[in-house]
Amino acid sequence: MIWVLSFTARGAAESLRLQEGLGAEGFACRCWSFRGHCGLPQSGPLSAWTGRAFREAEGVVFFGACGIAVRACAPFLRDKFTDPAVVVLDDRARFCVSLLSGHVGGANRLAERCARICGAVPVITTATDGNGCFAVDSWAVAHGLQILEKAAAKRISAALLGGETVGACTRFPKEYPLPEPLPAGLEAREGGPLGFCVTLDAEDQPYETTLRLVPRRAALGIGCRRGIEPARLERAVLSLMGAARLPLCAVRRVCSISVKAEEPALLAFCRKYGLPFSTYPAEELRQLPGEFSDSDFVARTVGVGNVCERAAVRGGGGALLVRKRAEDGVTLAAAWDCEGGEAG
Repeated sequence: MIWVLSFTARGAAESLRLQEGLGAEGFACRCWSFRGHCGLPQSGPLSAWTGRAFREAEGVVFFGACGIAVRACAPFLRDKFTDPAVVVLDDRARFCVSLLSGHVGGANRLAERCARICGAVPVITTATDGNGCFAVDSWAVAHGLQILEKAAAKRISAALLGGETVGACTRFPKEYPLPEPLPAGLEAREGGPLGFCVTLDAEDQPYETTLRLVPRRAALGIGCRRGIEPARLERAVLSLMGAARLPLCAVRRVCSISVKAEEPALLAFCRKYGLPFSTYPAEELRQLPGEFSDSDFVARTVGVGNVCERAAVRGGGGALLVRKRAEDGVTLAAAWDCEGGEAG
């Protein structure tokens, strides 16, 4: 959702034009204006509106002065990896400035889109764009990759701007190939002082300083003791994932057996981490082809010899990434999620 705020009648008219254009391109957009010029009237403090926008919106557009936008956003800023995209246009829509979160938040792309719709000049000031350098954070976001080490991302950008060579590799060349042709400054190799790697392994270290870019492509299968405490399940799941070197940001969905559909601890875990939860009947899990770590005791208890591995494969559709692990009444496995992208 993109939130748009205007301060003048002229800005309000431009904001409606922007709303129409963004809507035509498939983007949800809501307009507010002071003095009720258009859309939803904004009568409260600007700081209250901005704080809510930072919590709820993916992109924020101001039709007004950059100074107003800067002062409004300042109390809510965290970092470029978590702040929403912020774009500013003057009320005549002559210039469109990417103000905050140009790469990861997508403000550069939003500014270019807004400029095209309104006939404005896009103003992009990020150094990599200004110098025609490869921006690893932008590339990661465009390909649905999670940035595991923020400091390393900054080091890579600084190295490329300084004319240094940076290594690049991918553990998934089919699903996540490196850019082709390779941008200036990148070298497809392992080893060396600095580089990035597309991987699901939180400890993958092909360079002395490695930026790990993690695909959100793991379906997590979980089994647990009935009535387990939510905190206990959470500790066990995170511990098992740590032992498997699987980052939490790699998980796209959680899966289990139908008898666990209302298990409070599983529901609480998924709610806390914003993960969709799917369950499958024992018969459906039992009929899955493949080799699984089946147990006669589990089969007698729930009707299928293994819950976590089979649920992960059923939910993701791909091969097992992590075979069954157990701790404190919890079992866990992970499979490749063939759908990719964002869970819906």
